[in-house]
Amino acid sequence: MPDVNEDLIREVVKQVLAESKSQSKASPDKTPTSNGKKRIFAFSIRKDEEPYVKEWAGKHPDIEVGYTDELLSPQTAKYAKGADGAVVYQQLSYTADTLQALADQGVTKMSLRNVGVDNIDMDKAKELGFQITNVPVYSPNAIAEHAAIQTARILRQSKVLDKKVESGDLRWAPTIGREVRDQTVGVIGTGHIGRVFMQIMEGFGAKVIAFDPFENPELKRKGYYVNTLDELYAQSDVISLHVPATKDNNHMINTQSIAKMKDDVVLVNCSRGPLVDTDAVIKALDSGKVFGFVMDTYEDEVGIFNEDWKGKTFPDKRLENLIHRSNVLVTPHTAFYTTHAVKNMVLKAFDNNLALISGQPAETPIKVE
Repeated sequence: MPDVNEDLIREVVKQVLAESKSQSKASPDKTPTSNGKKRIFAFSIRKDEEPYVKEWAGKHPDIEVGYTDELLSPQTAKYAKGADGAVVYQQLSYTADTLQALADQGVTKMSLRNVGVDNIDMDKAKELGFQITNVPVYSPNAIAEHAAIQTARILRQSKVLDKKVESGDLRWAPTIGREVRDQTVGVIGTGHIGRVFMQIMEGFGAKVIAFDPFENPELKRKGYYVNTLDELYAQSDVISLHVPATKDNNHMINTQSIAKMKDDVVLVNCSRGPLVDTDAVIKALDSGKVFGFVMDTYEDEVGIFNEDWKGKTFPDKRLENLIHRSNVLVTPHTAFYTTHAVKNMVLKAFDNNLALISGQPAETPIKVE
């Protein structure tokens, strides 16, 4: 009988067990084993994103791609061990503890599949030497279309009419609508999304005006801009926000700004929740100053949106109040959520991360400061 190489047997058993563990349902989905290739690990991959992750991986066979449906947290950061970079998207904040846990796995190159970076602890990210990218433009049309559709629904009082019809009340009055073409639509922020929204509103026949401290030369030449926000407030029947959540923009819609607006104004926020002082808007809805409110983002949405609350105690009475109002349309930050947008978010984030781990300039880096 030939001599048994016990060291070889132990190594084979070790490899089999490791492979079995990587394929276990208790482990992150599709976790690759190490073979010397560069590796990207993605967190919180949803089922609708999975085909695009596989599409990207198929086009980059020289890169190992691992992923999990779990959010990045101090507890799950361990899944990225051995990776060169991470692709992420989540509603939770990127806290100092989370960033430290990821850095402890040797990963400081992080690519977001979304736009917003206001939930990242930038001080900690800078301390740890993080390189971060986002996807600032994945589908302007997705958000702009949603904002336009919801605006038209508010003007035509569709939520009121739907409830009437469902209850068997088929009378017209007093639920009379307003035509979009009769409105002056004020757009705050004329970036990619704001400009598409303007085009859609003009397609309806509305008069469109705009304000942006960084004016687009073409729009300026065509005479869209007013000189101040106060002018926009005074002239607009509909006001739609398309600006980032910066310190300067925090609660830009507040008691004082609402007082400068026309009576029966419609407010539209499909941008970022902190732009709006929700309590001020509720008071204006109660008084009748604000005719309707389109709300796809909410200042306290973290931990509430993208959760199933059926059969449970709803955790936010203020939001619950808004949801049940006939002149408020609440969607849980879903304006972006289209097949077109999701594909672009995944592919562009992975492209960015590949650039980072390859030492190349990423297409859309974020200044970490």
